[in-house]
This record gives sequence, C-alpha cells and structure tokens, in this order.
Amino acid sequence: MSSHTAWYIARATGLVAFVLLTLSVVLGLMLSTRLAGRRPPPAWLLDVHRMLSGLATAFVGVHMVAFLADSWLDFGVADLLVPFAADWHPLAMAAGVVGFYLLLAVELTSLLRSRLRPRVWRLVHLLSYVLFWLAALHMVAGTDAGNAVWRVVGVASVAAVMFLTLVRVLSGKGDPRPGNTGGVRPAAASSGGSGRVASSPPAV
Repeated sequence: MSSHTAWYIARATGLVAFVLLTLSVVLGLMLSTRLAGRRPPPAWLLDVHRMLSGLATAFVGVHMVAFLADSWLDFGVADLLVPFAADWHPLAMAAGVVGFYLLLAVELTSLLRSRLRPRVWRLVHLLSYVLFWLAALHMVAGTDAGNAVWRVVGVASVAAVMFLTLVRVLSGKGDPRPGNTGGVRPAAASSGGSGRVASSPPAV
C-alpha cells in the first residue's frame, strides 16, 4: 500500500468513525428522552444504536492500522497507544488515544453487561459523553481542521449532541435507575438483536 493510499484511508475512516459514533450517541439520547416516541419502535432504535457503535469501533480499528501503514508520518505502535507520545499534532493524537481506551471500555462492558452490576455498567457508559467530546477534539485539532467537510460534520455533530443533552437535562425524562433502557423492555434490550454493543447508554 502506498503512503498516499494509507493516508487517505486513515482520514476517511476517521471521519466515518466519528459520524457513526455521533449517530450512536444521538440515538442513545433519543431513546433516553423518548423524543422518537414509539415509531420506530424503541427496541429497533436500540439495535441500530448498537450496530452503529459496533461499526464505529471497526472503523476506528482500520483508522489506526492505516496510520501504522502510512510511511510518510511513520507512526509507531506507541504513538497510537500512549497519549502525547506522537510529535505530530500531539493534542489531537492524545485525545484520540484516550478516546480509543474509553471506546474499548464501553464496548467491553457492553459485552460483559450480564456479568456486571447495573450501576457499574451505567457508570462506565456515562463515559460515552467524554468519548464523544474527545473524538470531536481529535477531529478538529488534527490536520484537517481547516477542511470544509470536517467543519460541517463537526459543527452538526456537536450541535445535535448538545441539543439532545440539553433536552435530556431539562426534561428529566427517563428512569434514572441504573440499567434503564429508555422505555425498551429489559428482555429486548438485553437480547441486542444484532449482538452488537452500545457505545452510549440509552439511559443517559
């Protein structure tokens, strides 16, 4: 693979991963605020929410591998796994590294949800908010900060998440108890349909 090819793959997969993460968080907030009502059914939205987070994780993986394959930047494993180890856009890279670990924590606890206490699962999934903002920082502080597409995607994503978060806080809707799935019956929520895991808690 040529350096230019790896570089474009890294940039494209990073943008796609951010969009997928944003959509997953947005759906989680819609479930918790019940803005979507009953159409489409909450159980269907939850499955889509999980599918999107699973796809986001996959694209993040490709994003990181592409950086390793890029001979121009010459990233090493430490640059992608240790915050501030990279000299290239250190703030953006550090945000991406920490966000990657939060993504893993959220995804792994989703896979192990049946073995965890509901409160533990919920507390870990609250980190999805931190994950989103780190991902946004990673995108806007990187090399494509001046790109018009990046700006439009970033502004739209941040505006959507901020608006739904404000609605969630002001409305006070949703059961605050750990493990609530935003109106989805526990059986439907635990089955997960597609088997994918959530990257943000519907109960947030």
